[in-house]
Amino acid sequence: MMDAPWFARLEPVHAIAGRIRLRYWCRPDMPLEPHRIQRAIESLQGVCRVRVNRRIQCLVIHYDDSLTNPPHLENALLSLTAPALSPTPPPPQRHSSGLAAVGLSGAVMLLSRWLPLWLRLPLTLLTALPVTGEALQDLFRKGITSHVLEALAIIISIGRRDHFAANTTIFLLALGEYLEHTIERRSDTLLKHLLHPADAEIWVERDGVEVLLSAREVQMGDTVIAATGTVIPVDGTVLGGEALVNEATMTGESVPVIRRRGDPALSGTLVEEGRIRIYAEQVGHHAAAARIADFVEQSLNVKSHTQLEASRLADRLVPMVLGLSAGTWAVSRDWNRVAAVLQADYSCALKLATPVAFKSSMYRAGKTGMLVKGAGALERLAEADTVVFDKTGTLTCGDLEVTDSIAFDAAFTSEDLINLAASVEEHYFHPLAIAVVEAAERLPHQQHFNHKEVEFIVAHGVASVIDDKRIVVGSRHFLEEHEGITMAPQTQVIDSLKRQGKTLLYIGYGGELLGVLGLKDRLRHNSAATIARLRALGIQRIYMLTGDHKDRAEEMAQRLGLDGYHAELLPEDKARILQALSAQGSRIAFVGDGINDAPALSGAHVGIAMHQGAEIARLAADITLLEDDIARVADARALALSTRGLIDSNFRLTVGLNTAILSAAAFGWLSPVAASLLHNGSTIAILLRALSSPSGGASIPVKTKEF
Repeated sequence: MMDAPWFARLEPVHAIAGRIRLRYWCRPDMPLEPHRIQRAIESLQGVCRVRVNRRIQCLVIHYDDSLTNPPHLENALLSLTAPALSPTPPPPQRHSSGLAAVGLSGAVMLLSRWLPLWLRLPLTLLTALPVTGEALQDLFRKGITSHVLEALAIIISIGRRDHFAANTTIFLLALGEYLEHTIERRSDTLLKHLLHPADAEIWVERDGVEVLLSAREVQMGDTVIAATGTVIPVDGTVLGGEALVNEATMTGESVPVIRRRGDPALSGTLVEEGRIRIYAEQVGHHAAAARIADFVEQSLNVKSHTQLEASRLADRLVPMVLGLSAGTWAVSRDWNRVAAVLQADYSCALKLATPVAFKSSMYRAGKTGMLVKGAGALERLAEADTVVFDKTGTLTCGDLEVTDSIAFDAAFTSEDLINLAASVEEHYFHPLAIAVVEAAERLPHQQHFNHKEVEFIVAHGVASVIDDKRIVVGSRHFLEEHEGITMAPQTQVIDSLKRQGKTLLYIGYGGELLGVLGLKDRLRHNSAATIARLRALGIQRIYMLTGDHKDRAEEMAQRLGLDGYHAELLPEDKARILQALSAQGSRIAFVGDGINDAPALSGAHVGIAMHQGAEIARLAADITLLEDDIARVADARALALSTRGLIDSNFRLTVGLNTAILSAAAFGWLSPVAASLLHNGSTIAILLRALSSPSGGASIPVKTKEF
């Protein structure tokens, strides 16, 4: 999804030196959460701190007047962008009051047998107030809920003057609710700890001098200095130096990597050793770490279909429990049994266990190199029966390699042709040039041909002079149209290479076609293994989409054992093919990496973007791989299946255990205290099970690295 302006309008209210107050109006579908607005504004140059009042839509911004001023701030705010995500308010935060309620109700329970009779009732009513108050709110707002049933059980015990049972029930409810929310909050905390915050102060090189600045003052185009122990604060490209960088927070890979000139630098990663200079390309809330943090926050509030269904089922079962309690009283006339029945219901475990399991799995995904944007993405991936790969950059590496070297002059060997081309291409950083130089480095007999100054012809190739003869390396159009070199005698060889889907690089020497190099995208070493594993994980059909020639696509499809392919495609054809497959009933997981894959990623049942993919593809996808390894696609499917298995088994446990407790209570085999203890204990156990990492046959293997 493309970024759009965050604010529709701003209205200045008051301003003094260093502070400005503004009224703001957000555009439709923009995030409204104050903490997100605050964090985004704090990333602007010169901003010191921000206070956001959502009720009156007011901003109070404190700024450094040596770095910015109100007009500049207003322009920056109106230019501020954010992903157009549905504004969902964060869940209410539980705090220490929950623990205080546990302590108070526990003390009253322990003392209730020894307190004088005249004091027992007031204390019991006092500790019951939170439960009965919440029950009354639910009754008027939502109707009969689990809180209403719990309050009825307590009222019945108080009416029977069984204050110990009432206080025990209140204590167990308070303890259970506290533990439940603690477990739920822990699942949120797991997700939020996927990333480490960047350093607050950063060394930046300006006008040849290194200065220490606040992180919010860094601008695009600055040269950032990152030394040992520094968390890289920006996305960019290394200009110079060399460092060992731990990228585990972004890629999941625990082994540090060497970063030197020309390599990418990612925000949120740690320099373990060395020192590098980085050209800042994305700063503040535009940097990868901040964008991922936004995705993580959004995912905490997105509910899956399974979660919504579990919540609806829990609500539907509440009247059934009430009806069972009424039936129990009609048959037995025993209020003790009625109170025991009302202690047990399905609501808590059904409503909380599913989101806790999803969040735990999303945390595990992040630690193993996958960013999952919401529980629904895992749910849909588990449902998928068809996987469609865009070929380049997914099944293949996206890096070219020389496969053919054909010299048309008997005085030159195929090795000579590669060495000759590499001698002039080594000064060029085009992917074709890099592939030729790498091919020369692998030759048993390397040779460097001395040449004069290399001439770069944009979008065509390179030219120089060797032994007083002009050498040109580049496209067919360049050689034919600009250099007047004829290809007619070699048409058959050239056409044969093109039919194989090869990319061709032409070498002219002394006004004649000396030879041609054939290059092709390398197949990933684990593509076939990943496809085999996807089939083992229940995927029924696997297809490939590519713009390559049909012959090349067919050869690759057969090599990988695919069910089909579509070749010679235009960018707009991919979304159309996915629509046709969906119309046939397929639930598609699409894996792509390019700008032209964004519509397909958005339109598939679930979209997966490769690590090296275009920014728009990564934004459009439901799952983004944090490392360049196609095996993570199968890992994501395995995790989705194991998560669904965990949720299904938790559902069966919840229904089975609570049905048994309800039945035993109805038959008079359990007291209200025993029923409450069993119900709350089983609920907490199920939540702890949901918090644990999913396991089973679809487990994610531990990654290893060879040296």
